[in-house]
Amino acid sequence: MSRPLNVARRRLIQGAAAGLPLGVSPAAGLGLAGLLSLPAQAQEAWRATVLRQPFVVEARPGANGNIGTEAAARAPADGYTLLTASPATVTQPLLSNTARHKASDFVGVGLIGAPPNLFVVSPSVPVRTLRELVEYVRARPGQLSVTNPGVGTSNHLGQELFFSLTGLQMINVRYPGQPQMIPDLASGQVHFGLLTQGLAMPHIKEGRLRALAIGAPSRSRDLPDVPTTAEAGFPEATFLPWYGLVAPAATPRPVIRRLSDEILAALKEPEVIARLDKMGTQITPASAEDFDALIKSEQDRWSRVIRERNIRAD
Repeated sequence: MSRPLNVARRRLIQGAAAGLPLGVSPAAGLGLAGLLSLPAQAQEAWRATVLRQPFVVEARPGANGNIGTEAAARAPADGYTLLTASPATVTQPLLSNTARHKASDFVGVGLIGAPPNLFVVSPSVPVRTLRELVEYVRARPGQLSVTNPGVGTSNHLGQELFFSLTGLQMINVRYPGQPQMIPDLASGQVHFGLLTQGLAMPHIKEGRLRALAIGAPSRSRDLPDVPTTAEAGFPEATFLPWYGLVAPAATPRPVIRRLSDEILAALKEPEVIARLDKMGTQITPASAEDFDALIKSEQDRWSRVIRERNIRAD
């Protein structure tokens, strides 16, 4: 017989200290819109709104988020421990020989949303669409460069997906994170990159960067003239650096359904919608079953891209 949920005991494990809105970490366990990057008051507000009840947030950074993810995978499957998950929960085991977890160790609880990435170029690059970019790069083999804020980040994998679809080859320039990429992109030292919308917006408005497309299913209200990747002619390049909550795989289904229902209800509340919108997150709520299907499809897609592009984190 399962125990009644004692919500005061629930744990929310995070594997990375970096916040998702800036997208600067490849780690699994990023999650609830960068809980760890927010002030204490905002963290408490998230626990009170999206989660609706007290949670003990445990930050377990290290090993590209694998430490926190593995701790959650080994936790009792009783609904008292959840992990804030991102695409890296799926991709880290594919990228690294040292990861001791796999995506099947978890079951989806609820998808929250995603801060979309923008395909941006330096203003010095004379292109205004993704198709023009492809033609421009192809005409200049080995001459143009692309930013990389870390192997396995959503930005890196998103551009590798785009390259796998177009056959483009660009010089890969590594950075410790997205903020460090911006000066070189703005000055034209590096030519192309993917940036989280919230981080790129001020620089686009100031004319220091040019947005070619948004890697999301729909246009951004803040950038109504920027097409989606599908509208730009590359539907298979659409992807979202989603985040949501997962639990150990053996967690009883009634517990999963209860938690999923709570999350879906919270994501309809005006206060929660406004807070997510302010953080640049597109709300993409999904049930536990739909979230499971997304995780499976993500595993299939990124397995192919990582294999074809020969990407390794080790």
